Amino acid sequence: MTTRMFSEIGEQPQALRATLDALLPRVGEVEEVAKQTRQTLFIARGTSDNAAVYGRYLAEVHAGRLSTLASPSIATTYRRKLDLDGVLAVALSQSGRTEEIVETLAWAKDCGARTVAITNGGENSPLAQAADLALCTLAGEEKAVPATKTYTTQLAALAVLGLGMGADVDVADLVRVPEAVEALLADPGDVDGVAEGLAGVPGAVVSGRGMAFSTALELALKLKEACYLHAMGLSYADLLHGPIAVVDADTPAILVAAGDGPTLPGTVALAQRVTGAGAAAYGVGGGQDLAAACTLSLKGPDLPEWVAPLGLIVPGQLLTEALARRLGINPDAPRGLNKVTQTD
Repeated sequence: MTTRMFSEIGEQPQALRATLDALLPRVGEVEEVAKQTRQTLFIARGTSDNAAVYGRYLAEVHAGRLSTLASPSIATTYRRKLDLDGVLAVALSQSGRTEEIVETLAWAKDCGARTVAITNGGENSPLAQAADLALCTLAGEEKAVPATKTYTTQLAALAVLGLGMGADVDVADLVRVPEAVEALLADPGDVDGVAEGLAGVPGAVVSGRGMAFSTALELALKLKEACYLHAMGLSYADLLHGPIAVVDADTPAILVAAGDGPTLPGTVALAQRVTGAGAAAYGVGGGQDLAAACTLSLKGPDLPEWVAPLGLIVPGQLLTEALARRLGINPDAPRGLNKVTQTD
């Protein structure tokens, strides 16, 4: 039986094309709202928070703009007013209806920030209505609980945001993303082999660094919510500071990297350390260097590092769906989860 999650993974090239066609002409609007700001504050939860990690690295590495992830409880629970003059507050919510995120964006505006919403909920969603500028993705309706196409289109919107903030990147790379995702869908690597390797273990460490860190966090979340696997998402720098002690024959490492960039050599070295200690290492992306150092591997996109996360998650999504089915779990409706989560 084809799951809804599998179908929606396959819809990503179309969703990305539609989103980029709609948002790339609006780079000038982003420039206008961002021009009087110096720093960026990302407001999100869950999968959207993982997307925001990509936005943070993009802003700092390529736009030279100090960025941070918000703690919404400062606004919603502690109700503290901060000086956000010179800040661009960017709120992400797939539905645009998560009350905590809407309230936090309104709080940021009241504190002096300029505000942007990134949502698949449309221009009339509460989040879009609360923002100075709304970048609405065009993923279409997503019925499976685990986010797939809404996540990758959020990354596309963040890439457009980066362009508007002056990122020193080539827009042609972004235009090539849907084609690169199509290639991954056609040939993602040994998904069944990696799923078989994970089916008999209670947990795994998922690690990446830099631009790929968001992918490691998102893949760990997917494995937790759809496969009930105790997956720990970590930067490989943090992993080496102690948690690597948990990696053993029963706790493999899943290592994520773009095919180029300054974090690739460290990821390869980590894979060699893991396998040298007798544990399994499963690669996602990283080209031939990472594949050669790992037990088994999934392919990554033929994209430069700054846009690689838009494709890197795709084989991880396919792995999650395949592993869930192997474990007898319906990935479309994991236990205890709803499509829209409300927090206080």
